[in-house]
Amino acid sequence: MRENSFRRIIQNFIINMEEIPNTLTPEIRFAMTEPCVFLRIGKIFADFYESPRAFQMNRFERYQMYDCGESNEEASITYVKETRVGTKIIYHVCPIIEEEPWDATELERIDVLLRMLFVFNGRSRLMMTNYNLTFYDQDLQVYNLKYMFRTWAELIGKGVITQYTAMYINLKHFSAVNLQLGHKTGTIVMKRFILHLTDIAGEDGIVARIGGDNFAVMCRQEKTDEIMDALKGTAVTFDEKTGDRILITAYAGVYVIDGEIPVHTPENIMDRISVAITAAKARTKHDYAYFNTEMMEKNKQQLMIGSLFPSALENEEFLVYYQPKVSTDTYRLVGAEALCRWKHDGRLVPPMEFIPVLERGMDICKLDFYMLDHVCRDIRRWLDEGKNAVKVSVNLSRRHLSDMDLLEHIVEIIDRNNVPHDFIEIELTETTTDVEFKDLRRVLSGLQETGISTSVDDFGMGYSSLTLIKDLPWDVLKIDRSLLPTAINSDKKKETILKYVIGMSSDIGLDCVAEGVETKEQEQLLKSTSCSIIQGFYFDKPLPVNEFEIRLDNYDYSKD
Repeated sequence: MRENSFRRIIQNFIINMEEIPNTLTPEIRFAMTEPCVFLRIGKIFADFYESPRAFQMNRFERYQMYDCGESNEEASITYVKETRVGTKIIYHVCPIIEEEPWDATELERIDVLLRMLFVFNGRSRLMMTNYNLTFYDQDLQVYNLKYMFRTWAELIGKGVITQYTAMYINLKHFSAVNLQLGHKTGTIVMKRFILHLTDIAGEDGIVARIGGDNFAVMCRQEKTDEIMDALKGTAVTFDEKTGDRILITAYAGVYVIDGEIPVHTPENIMDRISVAITAAKARTKHDYAYFNTEMMEKNKQQLMIGSLFPSALENEEFLVYYQPKVSTDTYRLVGAEALCRWKHDGRLVPPMEFIPVLERGMDICKLDFYMLDHVCRDIRRWLDEGKNAVKVSVNLSRRHLSDMDLLEHIVEIIDRNNVPHDFIEIELTETTTDVEFKDLRRVLSGLQETGISTSVDDFGMGYSSLTLIKDLPWDVLKIDRSLLPTAINSDKKKETILKYVIGMSSDIGLDCVAEGVETKEQEQLLKSTSCSIIQGFYFDKPLPVNEFEIRLDNYDYSKD
């Protein structure tokens, strides 16, 4: 009779366990109660070891399977179950207090129960492992983008997605954090910062890793400002003993989800925050941008430019325009800067429409080499025709600094066109990291050895450092228009800084070129401060090659 009862209890147990999604949670008490009462079990708990090494090191996770509150743990017995892959589970079974010891039949039945339990527990562990691999980032143990997409889909299905804000964030200069603190400590800093954002987002919010130092954030709209404050700067402690901290900031592309489009999808939410983060990184005043429809149109334009670029380069649609550099002593042409213009379908595309797009990848490097090659072709032709050829400066993007063979590429293009090195000047902008600074020094030193001039472009724009001109072998300093007063005595602070920059560059042997000069007053101010070379609309705009060639024939700017 009791045998039949046990069979019925095990059948009920299996049916009940099948209804439980995760048999490693307290929910299984409902299924466990009947067999445990029948077998006089007071408590069952299990220790899970993920691997043989975990077992050797006694690293386990403990799960409570059943507890009636009246168990005798001192009289417990253990059952060891092991999978083929080395996962080990040790079940601890405790009798009820003051009950008679189990007989042989009961022990066999307990073994049967535990075998059944082992199957269900193993399935749940497998499902948990699969869940973690699917929805968690394994390095930081935070949600991944797949989980974020799933959550967006659920909120869209419930019709409440417009109560939320979505963000794409990129931790600023985190490679420098890893370089300064080491990768292991850097990971700790990143995890603590993300946990801080998760705490702010609350139970209704999620922070998910996209990859590297990029994350997606979702929060209730009323939490948006608090999240944004954290992104603008949060001190993260990385050494508990010393209390040492580091400030972490982030770029943010923000989409306050609205009902503007009829049907939201996870994909269009991702598209919008991706467009917004791109806009945020392109800004100079703020590190964040809120999505608007104009951004999406701009993004479409950028994608179109990227798709057109290869054929435009092959068809030589990019033209070299030359902006003259004029001596304030002789008012004669003494040089020029090569500027790129794109003629597509009979229209000149402004540089600001395509240069920033190409700078997002390595296409800008292809364009720079194209420009250098075409400038060299023009100089070679001028020399062959007996014209008064002048030195031409050609811009190179910072993207080139990762090219270990950059010097060889530059020299090869110049020499292939048989142009003397003293007719070419390479313009490079300021660097922002120690790594770039070292690469820049390597390139400049190599160019100097080959007799190719170099100039630091846009000095005075952004956060210029005197280290830039103290420790690097430049030949020319180009002063950005932002340092130019509109007229004499109009801005004494600017005027004083300008005089000292020009005087300093002269004292250390650098030629000084002022760009963006537009008025007679600015020209007179620069001449009085001994800046002998000027570039700007005051003398000439960027000219197509045929118009510029007219200027090569002893053109006198004093007559304009």
